[in-house]
Amino acid sequence: METLLLNPDDVDEHAAMAEVIVAVEEAFAAYEADRVIMPAKSYIDLPEYNGDFRSMPAYMDAGEWDAAGIKWVNVHTDNPDAYDLPTVLGTMIYSDPRNAFPLAILDGTTLTRKRTGAAAAVATDHLAVPDAGSLGIVGAGVQSYTQLEAIRTVRDIERVIVADAREDAIERFVDRFGGGELDVRGGSIAEAAGCDVLSTVTPVESPIVHAADLGDRTHINAMGADAPGKNELARDVVTAATIVIDDHEQCTHSGEINVPYGEGVLDDADLYGTLGEIAAGNRPGRTDDDGVTVFDSTGLAIQDVAAAHVAYQRASERGGGTPFELVDTRLR
Repeated sequence: METLLLNPDDVDEHAAMAEVIVAVEEAFAAYEADRVIMPAKSYIDLPEYNGDFRSMPAYMDAGEWDAAGIKWVNVHTDNPDAYDLPTVLGTMIYSDPRNAFPLAILDGTTLTRKRTGAAAAVATDHLAVPDAGSLGIVGAGVQSYTQLEAIRTVRDIERVIVADAREDAIERFVDRFGGGELDVRGGSIAEAAGCDVLSTVTPVESPIVHAADLGDRTHINAMGADAPGKNELARDVVTAATIVIDDHEQCTHSGEINVPYGEGVLDDADLYGTLGEIAAGNRPGRTDDDGVTVFDSTGLAIQDVAAAHVAYQRASERGGGTPFELVDTRLR
């Protein structure tokens, strides 16, 4: 038996966003149905390197298929300037749960971008107004690219406003996506926040989006907060919005709501529910009466397993990737 090595191009080619979105929604529904084993994300903090490592193992039974995997991922904020590397790097091991054979080793960086975009798309599909045509993005790093790619899959986006403190990052984003059927331009945070859908994908530690910036029915995908003490949305946003989370423990520990929750500004009664409840049909998504909605995304290991499943299955069917012998099957 051989293990399949899937590099960034392989993952990009074989993990089509539309399929990843479906698989990630299945993962959320499986989580709600208790068909998931997912230990808490563990951290190795490295303040001397301005970074950390995270290990994210999971098993999920999606009904027609099941799979297990683990992602080893980091956040090192100095990487782009100091080492010419992405802030987030990752490696994914995708295994057959029947016998633990490592079916694939995948580039976890590309996988993370895709599954993060897919999670925002699932939330947007359930929580944004049906006729949403404008998307604001705060933070023009590489995560912003898959936010647009994924959200365009579930809504007919015609206008995109991207905000970032780095003008060169905005220029790269506009160069990549502008000039065609999309009206893409740079703008302020307030202009981006006034769109029908807003995705925040920044590393900031203090709020940058305020209630006065938002439209009456803006849906927000809060994707950036990933550690205790970090949040992107001001208190007046989260106290007035309908809040949907991906996981209670992670969100209250290190997600968008961790600061107001820790301060007692929010409690469990202020949380509408989980995306898994909505994906499984156990709780309604947006109703006509909803105003601003917020999806607090911390990223779940089952999303990585779901995305890896798509990449591995399609690469196997198409002869993609690079097979190699990782396990010595002579030893039994």
